[in-house]
Amino acid sequence: MNDNLKNGELFDIELLKKIRKKFSHVNIDPKSKEKRLFFDNSGGAFRLKAASKVFKYIDEYPDCPEHGNKTAKWLMEIQEKGYESIKTMLNFDSGSIITSYTASTVMFNMIRAVIENVAGKNIVTTALEHPSSYDAVVSYANKNNKEVRVAKTNPKTGGVDVHEIVKLIDKDTSLLVFMYASNISGALLDAQKIVKECRKIKPDLFIIADAVQHAPHGIIDIKKVPVDGLNFAPYKFFGPRGFGVGYASKRLSKLSHDKLIAKPEDFWELGSPAPSHFAALTEVLNYVCWIGKHYLKSKNKRELFEEGMTRIKLHERALMYFMLEGTSKTQGLRSLNGVKVYLDCEDLRKKDFIMAIGFDKLGFKKAVKEYEKQGVITFERVISSPYSSRMLESFDLKGSIRVSPLHCHSLKDIEKFLKITRKISQLS
Repeated sequence: MNDNLKNGELFDIELLKKIRKKFSHVNIDPKSKEKRLFFDNSGGAFRLKAASKVFKYIDEYPDCPEHGNKTAKWLMEIQEKGYESIKTMLNFDSGSIITSYTASTVMFNMIRAVIENVAGKNIVTTALEHPSSYDAVVSYANKNNKEVRVAKTNPKTGGVDVHEIVKLIDKDTSLLVFMYASNISGALLDAQKIVKECRKIKPDLFIIADAVQHAPHGIIDIKKVPVDGLNFAPYKFFGPRGFGVGYASKRLSKLSHDKLIAKPEDFWELGSPAPSHFAALTEVLNYVCWIGKHYLKSKNKRELFEEGMTRIKLHERALMYFMLEGTSKTQGLRSLNGVKVYLDCEDLRKKDFIMAIGFDKLGFKKAVKEYEKQGVITFERVISSPYSSRMLESFDLKGSIRVSPLHCHSLKDIEKFLKITRKISQLS
């Protein structure tokens, strides 16, 4: 399926009903049991029921998967299947898988390995980065007396233009770190072009990408975008918390890093991973492939996964279009009086489903509280937050309300949100 449809394409109504049933708490607050719209999936995220169920089931086994009894061997098979699931999701055949407590830990470890072991005088990153990558770059660069070069953002698109990154690369650059998509604006960076153009300048440049925000919304393909390192967070990709996953290319995986002496030089895992985490990721893969099977006849899991992710992307793009432009039943964000859409992008093909908005008469925190009173969970990005200030300053914004739905939301959800937004816009 071509994902180039400008305004996306909604799921069939019956398929969407099935999709919604596969997630927990889609329209109910699990604590209060009241109805709500959870539009904070860039911070938290919905959980796939099958992933949660298998995680609990496998985690209750007392056996150690590294031992020799039958049940232990079975658990190791589940773990190995999880490794294969990760390879299918990211599309790579060689290199190492890195797992840790969080995706942030994975990012710190990869960046540290490159900065400490690869010759060069400077590191390039962008002002758009999450602190887990930006702070790692700054910290290890300072410790190793390397210059940090920061590509500026584009305040119109909410992203970073390719040429702003490329112009900072030279023969003395040892590492480039960039993110696939902004967790404030949703803007997609042109990852394929960034890698291609930067390696024209320095063919052996190490490149690490942050895919945490983008993973649940679009296709990641390491064969097409050959970065050396990449991370994602399973909990934002329909799975459980307490797990971070990374990919390291052959050459990155062999750089000096923390490991047990007895393990191979390209082995990154410390301690015993939990098979339950890997089982949950396999269920995430199976779920996306299940969506793909509704549109594509194939037995190839990668093909089905790509089709499923494409359909997820198209559905979210269609919801994003209606959120901006409205429907026959309600006005969209772009035409609501008293509402501002920040970092608006005319071409929705260049954006994941994140809205950055504000109100003329309400502050960001107060507006988020008003949304919650109306049963909508959003999140404020404000300049006083260390997780937001650098990015917001680069956009010349004091803050924004982040609205981040997911593909299991419906057009009715969007219309309900817009009606509530209109009501809030009239408050002072």
